[in-house]
Amino acid sequence: MLALLTTVAAHADTIRWVAQDVPPHFSFHQGHAPRSIAELGRGEVDGFMRVLLARMPGFRHEFVEASTARYEALSRSGETLCSTLHVRTPARAGWLYFSHLYPPLVSREIHVIVRREALAALSQGRPQDGRLVLAELLQRPDLRLLLARDRAFGPQIDALLANQVVPRLAVGAQLSSQLLDMLRAGRMDYTLEYPAVVKEHLARIGDADALVALPVAEGQSTPLATVSCSRTPTGRRHIEAIDAAVRALARGPDRDAWVREWRGSRAGPQDMKRLNAYMDERARGGPRIE
Repeated sequence: MLALLTTVAAHADTIRWVAQDVPPHFSFHQGHAPRSIAELGRGEVDGFMRVLLARMPGFRHEFVEASTARYEALSRSGETLCSTLHVRTPARAGWLYFSHLYPPLVSREIHVIVRREALAALSQGRPQDGRLVLAELLQRPDLRLLLARDRAFGPQIDALLANQVVPRLAVGAQLSSQLLDMLRAGRMDYTLEYPAVVKEHLARIGDADALVALPVAEGQSTPLATVSCSRTPTGRRHIEAIDAAVRALARGPDRDAWVREWRGSRAGPQDMKRLNAYMDERARGGPRIE
């Protein structure tokens, strides 16, 4: 029996996942990429992976620390990796297959991030609804924006940025911490990030008031959370298996249990309404691979 199990394990198909330290969405385990499903965190992204990957019999899972630039380079060279950390863009569709995982939750709304002492200057003319208009901020020459190279923010924000000359910094797999450290040091006036990522970063450094997250009108970063795999024959096989696993998860009788395992008490009524509607549709429908 042991020999049989060893043979099965040796021939199991292995999915290699891109790992980037962007807590609380995806967190490294004790400073390094997870080495197993058990070392995945319990944030929005790695928490969903913890639920999904455990329900993919016949597959092994490895986690590879890789920047977006490395993900692209390896994919274009013929290697296969998959990621739950990258939104779909027209350019990426040339080297990645995409499928969908779940609807946007409250935590997936991009905000403008600013130092607290610069809050007054940045929020000048802020609309009554409390949301800044990024399109207007981008027209202000007195404000410097810095972003990570190769990062996408969803159709609305990406369309705005495409018409601007915005400095982009080459960063590694710990991209958020690098940019937020530079913002605190005054290297730019603002950047773009998820507020939950900023909150986690400030908790790590022990300065909860250093940065402020301001909502923007264009802030919903993506209509659906996506999963991607390299556009290779192996990548096609992997994205099909992942898509099938999501549909099986949606059809399963234990939805309430795995949602509690994933979100705990963090899922509000609006999130649950969107999630259940999405999963009902996924349970009825066929593959959603682009």
